[in-house]
Amino acid sequence: MFGWKGKFLRVNLKKGKAVTTKLTSPIARKFLGGRGFAAKILWDELQPGIDPLSPSNKLIFAAGPLTGFALPSSGKLVVAAKSPLTGGYGDGNIGSHAAVQIRKAGYDAVILEEKADKPTVLLVQDEIVEFLDAKDLWGLSSFETEKRLRSVYGASAGILCIGQGGEHLVKFANIVCQEGRAGGRPGMGAVMGSKNVKALVFVGSGDLSAAKPKKMKELGAEAYREVLTKPNYNFWKRQGTMMTIEWSQENSVLPTFNYKEGVFDQADAIGGFTMEKLKVSNRGCPHCNMTCGNVVMGSDGKESELDYENVAMLGSNIGLGNLKQVAALNRAADEFGLDTISLGNVIGFAMEASEKGLIKEKIEWGEFEGTKTLIEDITYRSGLGEFLAEGVRYFAEKIGGNSNRWAMHVKGLEISAYDCHTTPAMALAFATSSIGAHHKDAWVISWEVNFGREKYVEEKVDKVIEFQRIRGGIFESLTVCRLPWIELDFELDWYSRFLHAATGFEMPWSELNIIADRIFTLIRAFWIREYGKNWSREIDIPPARWFEEPLTKGPLKGAKLDRTKYGILLDRYYRERGWDNQGIPTKATLEKLGLEDVAKQLE
Repeated sequence: MFGWKGKFLRVNLKKGKAVTTKLTSPIARKFLGGRGFAAKILWDELQPGIDPLSPSNKLIFAAGPLTGFALPSSGKLVVAAKSPLTGGYGDGNIGSHAAVQIRKAGYDAVILEEKADKPTVLLVQDEIVEFLDAKDLWGLSSFETEKRLRSVYGASAGILCIGQGGEHLVKFANIVCQEGRAGGRPGMGAVMGSKNVKALVFVGSGDLSAAKPKKMKELGAEAYREVLTKPNYNFWKRQGTMMTIEWSQENSVLPTFNYKEGVFDQADAIGGFTMEKLKVSNRGCPHCNMTCGNVVMGSDGKESELDYENVAMLGSNIGLGNLKQVAALNRAADEFGLDTISLGNVIGFAMEASEKGLIKEKIEWGEFEGTKTLIEDITYRSGLGEFLAEGVRYFAEKIGGNSNRWAMHVKGLEISAYDCHTTPAMALAFATSSIGAHHKDAWVISWEVNFGREKYVEEKVDKVIEFQRIRGGIFESLTVCRLPWIELDFELDWYSRFLHAATGFEMPWSELNIIADRIFTLIRAFWIREYGKNWSREIDIPPARWFEEPLTKGPLKGAKLDRTKYGILLDRYYRERGWDNQGIPTKATLEKLGLEDVAKQLE
């Protein structure tokens, strides 16, 4: 095979054994890699209804056929499992040397099975796999863990680890690398902790084999030059995603006070231009020439890598208007290995619950010291943190008081940093995302604001599906970063050309869209299989707050979503996807996508 390495590494942690299995060409072509491989493995190999934190779950690290080649932003890796936060399919992607090193070591995916008897570091050096004692690392932060391992295995080693949040099975613990690169929002760090794995280290010495090596080299060099010519490149290098603070404020979509509002009085104090004044360096993933990690010095005197999502969620959403303090909270979250989006959401929820008298703890909006303490309590499951560590859906059920109406999640995954009182297409994108309320699959909000946010029309449904195919289907499976395309208008045609040079297969976007639909529909089937009789279309409806509580501030004061019109959009979405009126794929759709075995199981 070209492009793919043709092998999976299966690691039985209980037995301390690892074996390789063959990746066949038909499976590679049907599912590409990354998310596609992960979804296929989890569907085929997990028994329905397993406890996500039991040894029966599998933790998958999957690359794609473009991962690691000298192409723009190709240093990406997908990590996936059944989610302990949502109970459905969960994954995330991480920009990391591990992505490149897994491929150099000879694997397209590494699958962790069962549970180690004691804290373990998994060391993969080409075909040699070792299970190292991690007792001296257990209890350390993700940063300190990586520092110690890197001192042994070198600067180019791929190292993925968990912090104390993953050890204590916080349901939104993630996996961390390179002091701020993180992924796995729906609790992939908790799954890793449940398996007693503190870290994975990948060191590879092999090469990546392309079907057309000369063409691949030429395309890569040309593509890197093309990225540099894009009009927005220089401003991107200055601010990265932090430019979105000002944009979101201007367009009344900046999450504020647990998504009650779309504007924040202190937005300028946490925005991109303020960040530029504090910026000390810039970081990025391997093979990237549009690095987006803006590093500032926090109020704790430590470096912190910022982007839009963590600043909005740990800033405006909890009423904190001091960027250096936001940076300190973000640094703490990264060290503990907590997802900053879910963290900012559960803290905002707790602050509102405190304000409404639903909990005895007093947590004021914008309170820095109290929030720092609360983050530590969540990490170690102490006091109120014991309940918040389970996520906002669980905590709302716990405290009652109609708080489920303003618990900001879909399917148990806390919403990313965009308020949708005024953006029905983005609300639909959150509600139908493959992992729960995440922007990664279909960030349509910028397009929607330009198109006309007040409209409830079929073009919006079409755009959500188009973006889900490109972003959530193909980019997550190739596996490469979406930012060159979405932020700099790097043309999509590049990726089919890259794929042809890598694999030798001609796969135009018409074929890639079918692959994307296959992956997306398989993930939907996984959710339905897991939820069983509890599944209904209500699961695809965003929080009641956006329908029932209009904005009270800003230029769009009084705006809210229309539930009836949203329902019409959802109906059209189901029809376009080939799903029934409860959001379940029809037998005909599954068979058309080559998922006959899935159709039999769902029946």
